[in-house]
Amino acid sequence: MKIIIIGSGIGLPSLKRASPALMVVVAKEHLLFDTGPGTLRQMQHLGYDYHTPDYIFYTHFHVDHIADLPAFLFAAKYPSSPRRKPLVLVGPEGFKDFYRRLLDLYGEQLLSDLYELKIREMKEVPIIGLGWKIVARHLPHTESSLGYRLEDQEGKVVVYSGDTDYSPELVKLAKEADLLITESSFPDEIKVGGHLTPRLAGRMARKANCKRLLLTHFYPECDRVDILSQCCQEYDGEIILALDMLR
Repeated sequence: MKIIIIGSGIGLPSLKRASPALMVVVAKEHLLFDTGPGTLRQMQHLGYDYHTPDYIFYTHFHVDHIADLPAFLFAAKYPSSPRRKPLVLVGPEGFKDFYRRLLDLYGEQLLSDLYELKIREMKEVPIIGLGWKIVARHLPHTESSLGYRLEDQEGKVVVYSGDTDYSPELVKLAKEADLLITESSFPDEIKVGGHLTPRLAGRMARKANCKRLLLTHFYPECDRVDILSQCCQEYDGEIILALDMLR
C-alpha cells in the first residue's frame, strides 16, 4: 500500500499547502480521498490525472474537501483524451442528492457515456475492491462527516479521518491501525470546535494503539508553532507532519 499526500492544507489559498486530498495505491487500484480546490492540478505534479482514480471517497461536503469534483468530471469529458475507465464516487449520506444538484447546475458538462459512473453512499456494509476493503464511521465535524478505515489483503490498515473533533468513534475506527492520517488544524493553544489540535490527535492515536500518526490539514498557525512537540506530549510513536507531495 502506498500513500501520497496531494494537499496538506485547507481551503485558504497558500503557496506552501494545497487543499485536502490524498491518494492511496492498493493492489492495482488507485483510491482518491477528497478533492479540495486545485487537486487536479496537484495530481499533475505526481504523474496522475483524471484517468487515474478507480474510486473517489469523500469525507464531507465542505468546499475545501469537494470543490474539484465538478472539475474532475468536466475534465474527464475532454474530447482528445476522454476517460473510459469505470469510476466509483463514494460519500456520506446525502451524497446522491449532492450529485443530483451538481447535475442541476452543470447538466451535460459533467455527463459522459464513455465510462461507467457509479454514485454510492457509504453504509454500514464495507466496500470491497481488488485486494482491499473499506469501512466508515460518522465523526463529529458535520452531521454526515465520515472517517474511513482501509485494509489491504495483507492486513495492513490505514485510517483517514477527514475533519473531526476528538471522538471515541475515531479511536474505535483507528484501533491497531498501521497508520492514522488525521487532521491537526490548529495548535494546542487555539482549539476550534469540530477540529483537532496536535495533543488531541496524539491522544487518540495513543488510545487506538496506532503504529504511526500522520498529521495534516494545517491552518497557517500550525506552521508558526512546534506542533510536533505538542503531539509528542500524548503519543510516543512515529509522528509524520504532512507536506504536499509527501509519499
